[in-house]
Amino acid sequence: MKKYVFLFWAFFVSCTVFASDPIKIAVVTDLHYLSPQLADGKQAHKMYEKSTGRNTADLHEVLDTVLARIMAQNMDVLLISGDLTNHGERRSHLDLIEKLKRVQRNGTKIMVAPGNHDVNIPNARAYTGEKPTPVTSISEEEFAEWYAPFGYGNALKRDEGSLSYLAEIDENTWLLCFDTNRYREHTTNSVTAGRIVPQTMSWALDILREAREKNITVLGMMHHGLVEHMPYQSTFFSGYLIEDWQKNAEILADAGLKVVFTGHFHSNDVSLLTSPAGNTIYDVQTASLAQYPFAYRVMELSDNKLSIDTRFITSVARNPHLEEQARTRLETITRRVAKNRIENLGIPFPAENGEALVELIVKMNLLHVRGDEVVDDEMKKAINRFAELLGSEELDSDFQLDFPPADNKLVINLGAAI
Repeated sequence: MKKYVFLFWAFFVSCTVFASDPIKIAVVTDLHYLSPQLADGKQAHKMYEKSTGRNTADLHEVLDTVLARIMAQNMDVLLISGDLTNHGERRSHLDLIEKLKRVQRNGTKIMVAPGNHDVNIPNARAYTGEKPTPVTSISEEEFAEWYAPFGYGNALKRDEGSLSYLAEIDENTWLLCFDTNRYREHTTNSVTAGRIVPQTMSWALDILREAREKNITVLGMMHHGLVEHMPYQSTFFSGYLIEDWQKNAEILADAGLKVVFTGHFHSNDVSLLTSPAGNTIYDVQTASLAQYPFAYRVMELSDNKLSIDTRFITSVARNPHLEEQARTRLETITRRVAKNRIENLGIPFPAENGEALVELIVKMNLLHVRGDEVVDDEMKKAINRFAELLGSEELDSDFQLDFPPADNKLVINLGAAI
């Protein structure tokens, strides 16, 4: 009798299709990690913190807190979409890698993409003593070698023309990681802008074609934005989108890529583009862990649906007022940058209007970096005045600062047919 029961159970198991467990994925970006060995609290370090609005000790604890939470939640995968280090310092890379190895030993796969602050940085600095001092960065080849445990070493495919690669998340899910940086053009400083070169795009399209044939779900990752996230972004902040962003987004959407994880703009925002053929691609941009609002994503991929939730670090043990202080520092820096940009435009208008425009930009940025912005009537009027200065028509009553969909909590369907 036991024999027949066992045979029946074995037959039942062989004929039953079990749903796969959800894949738990965390996303962080723009760590801008600066090794403690390169910052000693003296004059050079103080000036660095003042100019960047970053408190190095706070940022170290923010990163450690996020990594500890990822380990506690037993995340299957951690994605990091670039700007791993402050400015490409070898020591910063080495110290960060040790932190990532501890997460990996806990059972989490880690996959990284390079950012414009990571490779071949000609003006990398240590902030020790009275003045910043030059330190060495790392090469393209060293990046792939040093981050071999985090995507490159086990890549299914590598692009010969860049640091792009294809990695396996599981047997039914791939990660297509694009290198969108221009580090080969660096001379005296890093290049902010990014692009997907034709060779890399052709390589990626071959992969997406293969994935469709094998019914594989593909997630994308790159440092630069693929889709506009706010009005006039391509006009005023073109360096934060890849070149020919709309054309490239449409190509990738029509090839079957449904979602790409990005960073670079330090904002927590999700935007989408639908191609003329009716295919939609989502750009899930995550805010920086080096700046207010200190966001990271926690996601589940199950049954071709990607559920996205956002977590914020509002305090750390050494600083219970982290969020408030960081928001104030960002406000100060945004005001300074906005004022300089407006002055450089050379548009002659009264000083009072200029000051009002600066304050508008500050308010818009503080809302945008945290996501799910709400535009009240007062801001709508101010935005309309801004549009008039640019020679645009008045914006209609349906205008929203935040492009759809929701930014901080949403579900993306990855199974729609192309």
